[in-house]
Amino acid sequence: MTEAEVRPNETTVPLMPCASMEETLEFYETLGFEVTYKQSRPYVYLALRWSGFQLHFGPAPKGMDPAREESGGCLVMVDAVAPYHAAFVAAMRRAHGKVLGSGLPRITRYRPGASRFTLVDPSGNSIIFVRRDEPDELEYGGSKKLTGLARVLDNARILREFKNDDLQAFRALKSGVRRHGADAPVAERGIALCHLVDLATVLGEPTDPWAADLRALELTADDRRRIESELGHLPGLREWLP
Repeated sequence: MTEAEVRPNETTVPLMPCASMEETLEFYETLGFEVTYKQSRPYVYLALRWSGFQLHFGPAPKGMDPAREESGGCLVMVDAVAPYHAAFVAAMRRAHGKVLGSGLPRITRYRPGASRFTLVDPSGNSIIFVRRDEPDELEYGGSKKLTGLARVLDNARILREFKNDDLQAFRALKSGVRRHGADAPVAERGIALCHLVDLATVLGEPTDPWAADLRALELTADDRRRIESELGHLPGLREWLP
């Protein structure tokens, strides 16, 4: 009798740590995940399903701090990320009256045309939804062809969309505006200031300094169109612009 051959039909199911069974269930069930298995003794184990993929959770290691967001994570490869982001955002609004955009748990913002976004759950796990045909030429460290404030903006995009580090993006933009803002085109300054207002809101920082500088800009019709074209996904954009 010959042994069965290995066939390329495997299924990988991520197993991540669960710091709180109750908080984990509340978060994922709010998003519409189905619980397919649940036990609390002799150890925690959860199996969840949404659409065609599964997430499993086991006990958290001793001393794990969810706030450090170093717990675990996985990639979910999809044909298009926008519908997933829209579904989760709608579920959050139904349950909480708002989108959970900061702290734990949260969902990262989605910029139209972007190829990924991230869910961060109560245990600090990152579930990253990635478009299958994400371009190979993505530069995760920022484009070397750009200079001045344009390069700072590109680096801030990398920090937000790929490293999920809003704080470092905020710091990079603050420094970049101080160093390059005076020499940059008005539209670029406006884009940077809009990002600073948005990041300050997400991080719980004062928005007044950046909002005041934004209102002081003399924008042409072309400047405004460029800003709205790039940042139309930001809530409150029209209220920020002069």
